[in-house]
Amino acid sequence: MVFSSTVFLFLFLPFVLVLNFILPPRLRNFFLLIVSLVFYAWGEGALVLVMIASTMINYFAGLGISGFAHRPKVSKAILAIGICINLLLLVYYKYLGFIVSNLPFEIPELAFSKTMALPIGISFYTFHGLSYLVDIYRKGLPGQKNPFDLGLYIAFFPQLVAGPIVRYSDIESQIRARQETSQMFFEGIIRFIQGFAKKILVANTAALIADRAFQQSSDGISISAAWIGAIAYMLQIYFDFSGYSDMAIGLAKMFGFTFKENFNYPYTAISTQDFWRRWHISLSTWFRDYLYIPLGGNQKGPFRTYLNLFIVFFVTGLWHGASWNFVVWGLFHGLFLILERSEIIRTEKFPSVLKHVYVILVVLVGWVLFRADNLSHAIQYLGNMVGTGSRKNDVAFVMLNNYSIFLLLAGVFFSMHVKFPKRLSSHRDGGLVQQSSFRLIGIVVIHMLLFMFAILELAQANYNPFIYFRF
Repeated sequence: MVFSSTVFLFLFLPFVLVLNFILPPRLRNFFLLIVSLVFYAWGEGALVLVMIASTMINYFAGLGISGFAHRPKVSKAILAIGICINLLLLVYYKYLGFIVSNLPFEIPELAFSKTMALPIGISFYTFHGLSYLVDIYRKGLPGQKNPFDLGLYIAFFPQLVAGPIVRYSDIESQIRARQETSQMFFEGIIRFIQGFAKKILVANTAALIADRAFQQSSDGISISAAWIGAIAYMLQIYFDFSGYSDMAIGLAKMFGFTFKENFNYPYTAISTQDFWRRWHISLSTWFRDYLYIPLGGNQKGPFRTYLNLFIVFFVTGLWHGASWNFVVWGLFHGLFLILERSEIIRTEKFPSVLKHVYVILVVLVGWVLFRADNLSHAIQYLGNMVGTGSRKNDVAFVMLNNYSIFLLLAGVFFSMHVKFPKRLSSHRDGGLVQQSSFRLIGIVVIHMLLFMFAILELAQANYNPFIYFRF
């Protein structure tokens, strides 16, 4: 089940919201856990057991880490065992087939791994589990004694299959006690509508064009068609991913939870370092805090800094998918980060416009590596972008019309610093300043129209891709 489906919008979500409101607060965590498991099992079936197993492993490991806090060596050993089990589950389900396929010899007993089903969202809930264990060890937090509350942290349906990655230390107090206010609920609806519109109106429209271009690129397409396809994918992945994050943040607010922002206009970045401060913030900061800094960060000299960046972006690429094109995509970004940090590329000396052009080109080439079916397909597509393909095959233009051009231009416009209201109140000079009644009515009307427009688009379209199946 995905947020942009009619089943979720008109059956699952209303049912959950109504029952959550009716139930007494002491039962709401358990209720949200049960419906989250149903949400996941709706599409994944028995694979929900993998997530439940992961949760129980982390539950007992967390109790062990905090229970032996007075014996640091034992506590650290339990942490190490918990981390290893989490990673072994992830490797088994997500990477075993990739590893076996790249071995220079056959292992008949592991042939099944090449066709093994990948549990959707396993990378996300594994990282939640790792965050939980490390936060308990580092910050001295008590292990969660209630397995249902820990299950809610890991399985909570808004962030389960597409993030953002939520730190246990950030949400632990909200699981124990939170206020579900009418203002938070209203802000959640507004934020959800914004994300839903991003996904349905812009991301799905861009996906039609990008998919057509990438599917046909092996036969050779014109330079212009290749560029249109790449730009369309650049818009698709941003509005799809940030749209899902907006929907997740909005849904969480409806239930009294506050998630941190996950995107901050990444296409306005002025360097690749700046891009990664703005893109999928929960993932980039997770790798910074749980991998880059433990490796030594930038505190052990230039060579170790570059090596650490190389390792982090190798893992970042691999986290996104078990394929060499994801690995190359990660290393490609890591290379530019190293070049900028070593001042071989000094973006501060670039004119303002050139800074943005530089970042957009780096990111665009990277997205071709990311979107392609494999590394050879990516190289072939990049070749089409520089003129090695046919000049007659303008397949990407087939999907262009006045309506799609309008939505893509709107996507370009809203990917810049054009901000929707994310809060309906703000603090100024220590006081709470509410929106004026006129402005509030305008916000409501605009979002109602936006939602109806997106629903009509969803109803008449038969294309609603789920981009996270590889994660």
